[in-house]
Formats: sequence, C-alpha cells, structure tokens
Amino acid sequence: MSEGPTLRQLRYFLRSVETGSFSSAAAAEHVAQPSLSEQIRRLERNIGAQLFTRTNRALQLTDVGRMIVPLAEQTVRSADDLAATAREARTLTGGEVSFGTFSSAHRYLLTPLISEFRSLHPQVKIKIVGLNSSEVASAVRGGDLEAGLVQLPVDETSLAVSEPVLVDEVVYVSADPNRTTKPVSIEDLSRATLIMSEARWQVDDPLRRSLAARAEAASVQVSPSIEVEFQSAALELAADGIGDTFASYLVARSHHSANKVTWVALDPPYEERFAFVTHASGGLSPATRQFMSLAHRHISALQSVASGWSGRRSALETSAENDRKRQ
Repeated sequence: MSEGPTLRQLRYFLRSVETGSFSSAAAAEHVAQPSLSEQIRRLERNIGAQLFTRTNRALQLTDVGRMIVPLAEQTVRSADDLAATAREARTLTGGEVSFGTFSSAHRYLLTPLISEFRSLHPQVKIKIVGLNSSEVASAVRGGDLEAGLVQLPVDETSLAVSEPVLVDEVVYVSADPNRTTKPVSIEDLSRATLIMSEARWQVDDPLRRSLAARAEAASVQVSPSIEVEFQSAALELAADGIGDTFASYLVARSHHSANKVTWVALDPPYEERFAFVTHASGGLSPATRQFMSLAHRHISALQSVASGWSGRRSALETSAENDRKRQ
C-alpha cells in the first residue's frame, strides 16, 4: 500500500514547474538536487504516473503533471493557511474577538477593556455586540457570537453559564434629593413618575419581572409613565427632572449626568448578577478566550466598586434601624 503525496513532495513539484529544472528548484528550496529529485520520484510512484518529461533543455510537464498542478497548488495553499491560522492563534497576531454584552456595559467596562486588549494585541480584530442579555444568549446559542457577558437569569439551553462574575445593585435615581433620603419601597414606586428602560425587552427584563411580583404581593400597581430603550436615555431624562428611573449602580455613577442626580437603594434591595456565557460545545478561539480573561480582571476591579456601594448602603440601613429602635 503506497503512502499519499507529502507536502514537501508537492512543494518540490511546484518549484520544479516554476523553475523548469531540478537544479534550479533545489537551489530555490535550499536542498541538494539529489534529494529533490528523489522526492519527485517518490511523488510519481505515489501517484502512479510520470509528471515530467526530462529533456536536455528543460523539464516538460506530462498530461498528468499539468492536471495535478492546480490541485497541488490548492493543497499547499490550504496547508499554508492552516499553519498561518494556528500561528496567529498561538501568538494572537491575528484572529477576531467575537463577544456580546448587555447594552450598558459600554458605560463602565468596554472602553478600558478594549483599549487594553488592543494595546496588547493590535492585530486582533474585535467585534463587540451590545444587546439585551437575552439576545446575547441567543446569539451565542446560535453560533453568531462565541461568548458574552449577560445578566442572569437567561435561557441556559445549549449554553455553558459561569458562576456570577459581577454582582451590582439597582438604585432609584432622581434629580430631586428629597426622593432619595431613604430606600424606596414598592408602595413608593406605585406613586412615582417612572421612566423605565428596556422598552423592547420588558418581558425578558429581570427587574421589571421582580417589580411586578413585588407590586402584586403588595396589592399595588407600578407602571412607567415613560419607556425608553437604554438606561443612559432614562438617566438623561431623570437628570432633566422629567421623572425618576432605575439604573445599575455602576451605570449611575459613571454616567455623564451623575452630578445632577442622587440615588438610593430599593427596599428590599435588588441585586443584578452577571455571568459569562459560551456555547455548551465549547470551542472558543484563542482571541476570544484571552479577551474574556482580561475582561474578568477588569470586572474584578468593578466588583470592588460595586461592593463598596453595597457596604455603605448596609451601614446606612443599620444606622437607620438603630435610630428607630432608640426612638
């Protein structure tokens, strides 16, 4: 049983076609002519046909030789592409990050994360899609994205979901400081002029579902007067005094209108948990894997900031409870 043609044999064959002689081909390939000639003979034995007609002037391709030239070129080109892709993957001198996030992540995470990744790996392409968490999960499930950072819960079908990597808290935001002197209850919300984000995704929005459950338990109704798509838009409207809104603490503190509003926790507090999602079958590219590793470090720093707010809120609640007991 004969072995198949090797890449080296095909390269020597194509070089011989290009130069018109074994001696010139051997010089171009930096090998001795007998070695190159022997590889050509082995290729002919493997194929079972003569590839060249040897003359005193130059090599002439046989009919079989002419037929296999394009196939040999395609095989060598594919092998070169494969090697280049593997090399780029090992060294991150190429490839593409394919990642999705919830829309407000650009407010406090994506800019420093992308800037650092780009400085480390300037030749890697970056595609970041900022969508609702449900849509990110669907895109990862469908193979349109390799991975994403989403707010839990999401439909975990065909997904691998990490442990929460970030826990943030929803705060009540108002331009009127008199409305943020104490944690806001569901009864307070039923009387407020509310601006709510996630207008298109309200059915899938965990905060809206939680508020609806709290309202039902308290026999009150909570409904927005204004609905917009993004938290940033809701915050801008709140800063103009149009109404009050909700935002993740990390978003509220980083928004350009943060100096125009104040915020306070909900009563009881509402926490948001975020996790990485990948396809259950795995198969992350090195570029996306490295991006996620760097994202994890940036998120750890953000967690310290978010935890600081939660700690201050808890201390204030304890102090207020102690004051009530003394009274």
